[in-house]
Amino acid sequence: MPENMLDPLEERLIHALQIEGRAPWSELAPMIGVDAVTLARRWDSLRERGLAWVTGIFPDGASALVDITCKPQQTGEVARQLAQIPEVMTLDHTSGGRDLLATVLADSPLSIWDTVTNRIGGLEGVRSTQTHLVTEVVMEASDWRLRALTTQEAARVPRPRPPRARAPRTVHPDVEAALRHCLAEDARRPVSRIAAEHGLSEQRVADGLARMRADGMLRIRTDVARTVTGWPVYAWYFMRTAAKHVQQMKGLMAKIPEARTALAVASQYNMVVAVWLKEMSDVMRFEAAMEAAVPSARIVDRSVVFRMSKHLGRLIDEQGAATLGFVHPSSESS
Repeated sequence: MPENMLDPLEERLIHALQIEGRAPWSELAPMIGVDAVTLARRWDSLRERGLAWVTGIFPDGASALVDITCKPQQTGEVARQLAQIPEVMTLDHTSGGRDLLATVLADSPLSIWDTVTNRIGGLEGVRSTQTHLVTEVVMEASDWRLRALTTQEAARVPRPRPPRARAPRTVHPDVEAALRHCLAEDARRPVSRIAAEHGLSEQRVADGLARMRADGMLRIRTDVARTVTGWPVYAWYFMRTAAKHVQQMKGLMAKIPEARTALAVASQYNMVVAVWLKEMSDVMRFEAAMEAAVPSARIVDRSVVFRMSKHLGRLIDEQGAATLGFVHPSSESS
């Protein structure tokens, strides 16, 4: 296979990890149909090529989408500096009413404001910013699937084990800090390695991991480079819809294969949706279908993504692969 393409086995492996990102190779092997050693080797190859990665998501704090407009010829340098800011988790280069679209995560709305005003707005070359504070995650991109497995095969992927009966009901701060530090970059990192790196017992780490997942404090998310999927067009839609239809949107998004993310926001819009599409002509077709499905919905603005330069801390190259390093969310910015 070409270096930047997925073969059928890799597609099946990624789909399985999208269902359970920490599934042991030994448990996936019978379902996928190859031995555990082969799965491990294929996954290592995917990671090295920057075509797939598994991230630990800690859904506390606040988040926002931030429109950024730049001076001509300075967008590239602004993007380079933005990518080094830990709070900027994802960065898209876009068409439409923004040059860049950043996803910002911080401890609180006030921290979001500080990051946007002082860190982003203070960069030379930034003309203006506009913040869309997320009030509800209607659909999260971790729910999107590559659809390489059959329904029956997907049902056989092992789910995370619940906490053991004798596990502590709360997670010690030292254990939580270790999990946050390690899993943000590689959510498949073995418990034994986390324990050794942080001077903790394996049982405490395993208990903390299971408890955080069971309590919704940690989600495991598997992503694949869009450039090697069958959905090469990436677009954002900025919408207004009647507040009473937000729940209707939640049900609708789950039925649309192209939909990746849907966020209720506090700004001049109240809903922002991200989609992956097969062709550029689908941008307008999707818009018409959305407005037909939700009569109160009005798409006020839309942006097509030319390229992504950062995704959940990973720096993305011009081919869309995560090959340029990782900016840890807890690192100090320069």
